[in-house]
Amino acid sequence: MNEKIQNLLNELNNFKKNTLMNILCIQFIYISTKLDSLIAKMPINNKILQPFGYLHGGATMVFAESVGSCLSFINRNKKKNELVFNIEISVNHIQSIKKGILFAKAKIIHKGKSLHLIKIDIYNEKKNISFCKMTNIVICK
Repeated sequence: MNEKIQNLLNELNNFKKNTLMNILCIQFIYISTKLDSLIAKMPINNKILQPFGYLHGGATMVFAESVGSCLSFINRNKKKNELVFNIEISVNHIQSIKKGILFAKAKIIHKGKSLHLIKIDIYNEKKNISFCKMTNIVICK
């Protein structure tokens, strides 16, 4: 892994301190060299299950939005001091799950000057869990 990519991963993992991403134990583990793809992992624990013992859909949405927003964040124009905000997200839950490690792979589908369209796949080692799409707005601070 090259130094630039490792520095970005470190930045993202340090950036999450004192946030919901930290509470959910989200860890960023991979960035493509083109910066168009980002992968993170999140453990499933009792705190993010719904009353029937399955992963809460809201936790899946938070995971997807966190990874998708961070992908836009590393693709913003730092010189223009741009910020990233999610303006739309939709999630289709395909499978239920009770335990294990989840992965989220975010990929930029469209990278405009002010809008990013992101596709996020949520999966574990055996199956796809959810499919998500989100739109982020990129604005000057």
